[in-house]
Amino acid sequence: MTDLFSPLTLRGVTLANRIGISPMCQYCCDDDGRPTDWHLAHLLQRAIGGAGMVMAEATAVTAEGRITPGDLGLWEDGQIAGHARLASAIERAGAVPAIQIAHAGRKASRAPAWIDAPAEPGWDIVSASNLPMGHFAAPRPMTEEEILAIPAAFAATARRAVTAGWKLIELHGAHGYLLHQFLSPISNTRNDRWGGDFEGRTRLPLAVAKAVREAVGEDLPLLLRISHTDWLEGGWTTEESVELSRRMQAVGIDMIDVSSGGIDPAQKIVLGPGYQVPGAEAVKRGAGVLVAAVGLITEPEQAQAIITEGRADLVLLARATLRDPYWPMRAAVALGRVDAVRSPPQYDRAWGTIARMAMRAETGEPMPAL
Repeated sequence: MTDLFSPLTLRGVTLANRIGISPMCQYCCDDDGRPTDWHLAHLLQRAIGGAGMVMAEATAVTAEGRITPGDLGLWEDGQIAGHARLASAIERAGAVPAIQIAHAGRKASRAPAWIDAPAEPGWDIVSASNLPMGHFAAPRPMTEEEILAIPAAFAATARRAVTAGWKLIELHGAHGYLLHQFLSPISNTRNDRWGGDFEGRTRLPLAVAKAVREAVGEDLPLLLRISHTDWLEGGWTTEESVELSRRMQAVGIDMIDVSSGGIDPAQKIVLGPGYQVPGAEAVKRGAGVLVAAVGLITEPEQAQAIITEGRADLVLLARATLRDPYWPMRAAVALGRVDAVRSPPQYDRAWGTIARMAMRAETGEPMPAL
């Protein structure tokens, strides 16, 4: 039976288990998009903690596509070396190194998330239309030329990611950022070929996916994060997510990472444990694609059930692993899968002992001395 600790193969990459670390923005670059020691410590801890995959935060494909001046970037070759350091450390710790690439669109030029203010100094922001995100500054509608440059920007960043050693790439099409801004009628009121009906609103995200697949070749897995619903009347829907996912699979996307919301502060999200899992399940069953589930997944038994019941193929954790980087190891013990615990030899005195004790408890053998 497939469970939380079963391997998962995507193209030429195999994850040791079905636990992944979601991208979590840290907002701590020095206005140059280059990774810092903080990024190394943050990502390496979670790789040591036993996750099958560790994904770096939303990484800007252009300088103007950053959410804040402190965002990671990979829009120029000078940033590759810092990324190579991160990817190598994650891989040496036993996890698959992954990266999410993104453009913030109308949510760009902001201060860090804990400061509700624009960036100082700020920069020109663009989107599908001139509609602002809540009280944020209004963006400038993108020209045809600017739109046509976006797939190339994503593709160029993807090539740099491959050079840096990232083994899996996720395109960020959720949470109200640029690709989502084109998808949603809430933020896209264009009347040209980039807006209007479903065909128009999905044109840019599909073009980005095609360009990135061509850029990285056939062996590297590609994920797409979507917001399966805007949680708003007249917004993007789960049904549209299902159809988009079918089309994304046809152009080379291997898995859909199903989140929700983020397009407008008026959203009415119904929160609860695993509240986005029904969306992931709907996309999986409706589109026949592999999916990742995310959102208030906190307990090992909860994560295990999502996988064993076939509701998703991968579980992504964020806040739970900020509280406890060793969540995967603790889950293995709690679920009786200590055979799957992969602790580094430097930590074997802690986790290896626990694994051996658990196995001996099952067989009735005497416990070892601590």
